[in-house]
Amino acid sequence: MIYNPKSLRAEEFISHEEILATLEYAQEHKNDRELILSILEKGEQMQGITHREAAVLVTVEDPELTERMFHLARRIKEHIYGNRIVMFAPLYLSNYCINGCVYCPYHAKNKTIRRKKLSQEEIRQEVIALQDMGHKRLALETGEDPKNNPIEYVLESIKTIYGIKHKNGAIRRVNVNIAATTVENYRRLHDAGIGTYILFQETYHKENYERLHPTGPKKDYAYHTEAMDRAMQGGIDDVGLGVLFGLNNYAYDLVGLLMHAEHLDQTYGVGPHTISVPRLCPADDIDTKDFENCLPDSIFHKIVAAIRIAVPYTGMIISTRESKASREKALELGVSQISGGSRTSVGGYVHEESAEENSSQFDVSDRRTLDEIVGWLLDLGYVPSFCTACYREGRTGDRFMSLAKRGQIVNCCAPNALITLKEYLQDYASEPTKAKGVEMIRREIAKVPNPAIRERAERFLLEIEQGARDFRF
Repeated sequence: MIYNPKSLRAEEFISHEEILATLEYAQEHKNDRELILSILEKGEQMQGITHREAAVLVTVEDPELTERMFHLARRIKEHIYGNRIVMFAPLYLSNYCINGCVYCPYHAKNKTIRRKKLSQEEIRQEVIALQDMGHKRLALETGEDPKNNPIEYVLESIKTIYGIKHKNGAIRRVNVNIAATTVENYRRLHDAGIGTYILFQETYHKENYERLHPTGPKKDYAYHTEAMDRAMQGGIDDVGLGVLFGLNNYAYDLVGLLMHAEHLDQTYGVGPHTISVPRLCPADDIDTKDFENCLPDSIFHKIVAAIRIAVPYTGMIISTRESKASREKALELGVSQISGGSRTSVGGYVHEESAEENSSQFDVSDRRTLDEIVGWLLDLGYVPSFCTACYREGRTGDRFMSLAKRGQIVNCCAPNALITLKEYLQDYASEPTKAKGVEMIRREIAKVPNPAIRERAERFLLEIEQGARDFRF
């Protein structure tokens, strides 16, 4: 199959032959110091590197060159995203699913997991619980089941969520992670006001993909892989990619992921708004020992750094699948969005489940509360951000990308992060977290370079103390 990054056919923009040639090239040059240094020098321009160049970096074994790669990833992350970390939480609406995915406990043959679907009133209670934590941004999750989870149910749920105002709480951005669907359904999601449409490829290796998805609509590799093209055609210009590292050879999937990003950028002028880096972890009837490609931390963190260098503009997401220590390292190397206080069970924010009631998609490793996560980030020198301004101001798609690629998104994000952090501190934070956050805001507001923006932000901060909410640049 001829490799064509602008093709709309999955097997042409994710060419198996091109990936194999890339992996062979990377192995041949993993000790080529001159080439590796030239790739890092190119990365310093913060305009990205190719999938082939990233494949070389991730195969490097020299500790000194690996540290140079990590140092570059830190610099790129700081230049484009600064020290801001965006906060979100997943909200599981239903775990009914008709697929046979062998790595997911939602698979249709699993008789031990408890099947649940939230009513609109139950969604309301879940959202109020999330608002009471301080969350402003959600990622909706459902299994694929046309009978139990039709698009109408998802659309009704989005309307419900946006309509809930509780005390000072409000969900301002709803991202959606549901199964691949039609252009018409993507258009309906766009019209419902979603933020980012997220879909994990799981693996880009077609043969392994089909083996891992033996039954159900998800087994159609091309339909799944081409979903982002249909989303773009349906008007959704913020899309989020991801693979589940551990299902397949990590280097193969990293190259496929970056080729997908290149395809979107070259075809639509808009690369992925986010890239997620989940790793396979234990779940209800899933044992990681059954998967030979599970990754050690050392490889996982090289992948994070390589993605940050290759796709500098993208937001990188890490979930509570990862431990505190792993998340801390990933934040350093490129991650810019994390979940906090997460539950992966259906209805888990209102009712803590017992082991017998399990409805979770995967085991949560980092079980700290949102307040503990916020306090931890402040201790590390990060600004926890609850900002949703870009989506609400129309800075999506190519408008967002043009700012991010030029390193100018900071002009909006820095003051917005401080304003939304101030809201969190006023309404939800514990006293120790509030004290740390107030000091962080005092230090960071002085760094806003534009005097007019700084003065306006300082006025907003004072008005928040007096009870006003929802300011944005």
